[in-house]
Amino acid sequence: MYIHGLGHYHPANVITNDFLVSLDIGTTEEWIEERVGIISRRTCLPLEYIRETRNRDPREAFALTAGADVSAGAAAASMAMERAGIGPGDVGMVIAGGSAPELQTPAQSAAMAAALGIEAPCFDLNSACTTFGMQLMFLTRMRPGELPPYILLVNAENLTRCVDFADRRVAVLFGDGAAAAVVSASVPSRLVCSHWGCRTRTDQWDKVSIPRGGFFHQDGSAVQGYAIRQMTSSLRALKGVVSTNGGRFLFVGHQANLGMLKTVCERAEIDGSCHWQNVRDYGNTGCAGAPAVLSQRWDDLRGGDRVAVALVGAGLTTVHFLVTCTGEVGG
Repeated sequence: MYIHGLGHYHPANVITNDFLVSLDIGTTEEWIEERVGIISRRTCLPLEYIRETRNRDPREAFALTAGADVSAGAAAASMAMERAGIGPGDVGMVIAGGSAPELQTPAQSAAMAAALGIEAPCFDLNSACTTFGMQLMFLTRMRPGELPPYILLVNAENLTRCVDFADRRVAVLFGDGAAAAVVSASVPSRLVCSHWGCRTRTDQWDKVSIPRGGFFHQDGSAVQGYAIRQMTSSLRALKGVVSTNGGRFLFVGHQANLGMLKTVCERAEIDGSCHWQNVRDYGNTGCAGAPAVLSQRWDDLRGGDRVAVALVGAGLTTVHFLVTCTGEVGG
C-alpha cells in the first residue's frame, strides 16, 4: 500500500494545564506533566462552556459542535490531497472512521466527501484508536484491481465532547484533531506500507468504552500496561525485519501519553531523536494522533527512512506496520 499524501488539522481553542488547574478539579501543572507529560490540547468546544459546565452532559457538547467532525476531516483531507497532487475528481473511494463519531447514520465519509466535492463510494470503518491502521490493513486484503487508483482515508476525532472535565484522570488526557491520507494499492509513491500485524484481545473488549451519550471510561492501569507491552512487541518485530545499513529507524506510536511512549522507547531501545510524537502539545487525539504526527513531519521524511507505526486501542486491539521512504517526500 502506497501513501501519496498526508494531512492534519487541530482546532484553535487550546486547553492548557493552567486552564485545567483553574477548573478546581484537584490537579496541578506539576502533577499533569509528571503523570502524562502533556502540556496542552486542542478542543472544538468553547473554553467558557468547559469552564461553566465541566461538560456535565456530553449530549449538549455534541449539539454545541454540530458538524465539527466533517469540517475537521475535510480540512485534513484537503491538505492530504494537495500534497498528493490530486483533486476531488481523482478520489475513487472515501473511508472515514474514529472513536466517537458525531453521526451514527449516515456514514460520516459521505458528509466529508460532499464537503470536498467528491463523488465516490463512501463508508466508515471504526476501530477506535487503531482505526487508521485498520483502514490501511483492510485495503491490503483486497486485490489491487478491485480498488480505485486513489482512496481517501479520513480520521476525525473530537473526543473532548466525551470527557468529564470534573474527573482529573480523564480531563488531562484528550484533545481534538483530524488526520487524512491519500493511498493507493496500484499507483506507486515514495512511501510504502508493509509488514502488517494485528491482534485483538477480545476477552478484554470492555476495558475501554464510550457509551452512546456518555463519558469516556477505561481501566487505566490495565490499558496502559497492555499498550506498553504491545507497542514494545510491535517495535521489536518491525526492527527485526529491516536492514541495519543506512537510513533511520523511526517510531510513531499511539499518542496516549508521553510517559507511556518513553517507556516503550526505553524497552525497545529507540533513541529519543528517532521518536516522533505530538502528544505533548496536542494530547491524546485517538486515531488521528499517529497519522497527524506523520503529516506534521512530512517535510522531515527522507530517502532510506523506515517508520515503525504501532497503534493500540479499545477492543483491545493492536495494529502495526512499517512505512519505508524510498526517496524525498516533502519540500
